[in-house]
Amino acid sequence: MTVLVHDYLLVMRGAERSFAAMCDLFPGAPVATLLYDEDVFGDRLTGHPISTSPIQRLGARQRTFKALLPVLPAAVERLTVTGHDVVLSSSSAFAHGVRPDPDALHVCYCYTPFRYAWYEQDAGVAQAPRLARPLVRRSLDRIRAWDHAAAQRDTHYVAISRLSQERIHRYWGRDAPILHPPVELERFAPGEPEDFFLVVGELVRHKRIDVALEAARVAGVPITVVGSGADESRLRAEYGASATFLGRIDDESLARLYSRARALVMPNVEEFGITAVEAQASGRPVIAADGGGARETVLESQTGLFVPQGDVAALAAAMRSPDIDELLPQDACNNARRFSTQAFQRGIMRAISDFQHG
Repeated sequence: MTVLVHDYLLVMRGAERSFAAMCDLFPGAPVATLLYDEDVFGDRLTGHPISTSPIQRLGARQRTFKALLPVLPAAVERLTVTGHDVVLSSSSAFAHGVRPDPDALHVCYCYTPFRYAWYEQDAGVAQAPRLARPLVRRSLDRIRAWDHAAAQRDTHYVAISRLSQERIHRYWGRDAPILHPPVELERFAPGEPEDFFLVVGELVRHKRIDVALEAARVAGVPITVVGSGADESRLRAEYGASATFLGRIDDESLARLYSRARALVMPNVEEFGITAVEAQASGRPVIAADGGGARETVLESQTGLFVPQGDVAALAAAMRSPDIDELLPQDACNNARRFSTQAFQRGIMRAISDFQHG
C-alpha cells in the first residue's frame, strides 16, 4: 500500500500539479502533508484521506506559514506514513524527511533541496525584519543540518531536471535520475497573439520579476504579470504605470492569456520552469534566462530565445526583436508534447519499479 506526501498543500502551482498527477496513479491512497487548504485542493484530491501535522491547527496559510519554519523539520517527522510498503514524497523543502517503516520503500520526487537552507540563505534572511535576522540565520543553519542528515537516510531520489540533479548531488551527496514534471496539455491551445508579453509566477525576489518589468519598460512594450507574493507591493509601486498586474487568476483565464501573448518571459533561472512548457503548449514562444530547466524545455531559435540572467538590456533587445514573431506556433506545441502527464506517470511507476528491484 502506498502513502503520498507533499510539503504543504496551500496553493496550486507546478509542484502541486505534479503531486496531483502522482495521486491519480493511486486512487484512494492516503495523503500526508504539513498544511492543507481544503478550499484550494478539496476537489482535486477527492477520495484521498488527508492527514496533516499538528501545526494545521494554527490556521497558517500561504502568506503566513514561513513564520513556522523552525518547527517544520520536527513536524514532518511526525507525519503518519508508517504501515505502508511504499512512501512516495514530493519535496522542495521538508517532505523528503518523513520517517517510513524501516523496510518500506521511500521514493522522493525532488524539485530542489530547500533553497533557503542551501543556496539562497541570504535572500531568506533578508525577508525577515532586521532585528530578527540573526535568529532566522541560526534557524536556517539548523534546518540545513537536519536537511543533510535526512537526505542520508534510505531514500531514493528522482530529480526534476539537470539543475535539480546537480543540487541534490552537491548538497546531499546523492545521485538521482531525471524525470521532468508533467504539464496538463489538454488545458492549452493556440490562439491569435496580441501585442503584450506575459510573466507568470510567484512575486518573490528570487524570481527576478523586476528584471522582466524593467526590460519591458526599457523596450517600451506592454507586459502583463500573473501571480502574487511577498514582493507584489514593491513591484506594483515601481512598475504599476508600465505593467498590468492581474494577481492570481483561474486556470481557464491563464490559458487564454498564454495563447494571446506575444511571448512568455521567464527572467529567472528555474529548476524546471513549468510556465515555459505551458506557454509552448499554447503555441507561444519563450524568452528565458539562459540556464537551468529552460535549456531542457525550450529549443533555441525554434521555440524561444535565451538571454543572460539579469541582463535587462539583452532582455529588452529580445522583446524588441522581430525574431520572436517568426517562431512557429506548431513547433512550440510539438515540443510541449514531450512533457505530458501520461509520460510523467509512466516515469514515476518505472522509477518505483526500478528502485524496488534494483
